[in-house]
Amino acid sequence: MDSTRDIEGISALADPLRRDVYQYVIGQRTPVSRDQAATALGVPKHQASFHLDRLEQAGLLAAEYVRLTGRTGPGAGRPAKVYRRCPEEVAVSLPARQYELAGEILAGAVDEAMAANAPVRETLGAVATRRGVELAASTPPGASPIETATCAVRTLGYEPRPVEDRVVMDNCPFHALTKDHAALVCGLNHALLGGLCDSLGGLTAVLEPGPDRCCVVIEPAD
Repeated sequence: MDSTRDIEGISALADPLRRDVYQYVIGQRTPVSRDQAATALGVPKHQASFHLDRLEQAGLLAAEYVRLTGRTGPGAGRPAKVYRRCPEEVAVSLPARQYELAGEILAGAVDEAMAANAPVRETLGAVATRRGVELAASTPPGASPIETATCAVRTLGYEPRPVEDRVVMDNCPFHALTKDHAALVCGLNHALLGGLCDSLGGLTAVLEPGPDRCCVVIEPAD
């Protein structure tokens, strides 16, 4: 996507309702129809349609036509237009990536490992865990551990989604690094969220890679 398209994509989110529409669509596991978006956001269908199409034009959403009933042939009805997150990223991605945080953790781990003549990978886990502990210390009191953890990871660019008593993340804030360094990034993620969960108490971070989501899942501790 070129810079002009990047700018168009970001400017499309200046409208508050359009941002809500975008956040709703990317938060769903399956493509969203105009009726679904309108119902979820409590707005007229024509208004939801307008914002969905604007987001498609800006390159933030991709669209296709499907028969929601699953039927085919005569009497199956007209296909409905549905929307999903565009697979391409704009230069300023939403949610925000955290490559600066990854760089800080990695650089800190290298420095500590060199000073102590210790293995870098083990030191990386310790440094990332400390950052998770610091994150937990910065969270406001009063909420349950799972609610606090959900809010905390959202500030780092994760997209937390409750699944029964667990929280899965539909987004990795270090996504681009996983292409060539998946094991390293997953270890960083695990240690970072593990430090957060251990500090909050009652939670554990489980390394559980899955398609189209972060490799770590947060769940109640045994």
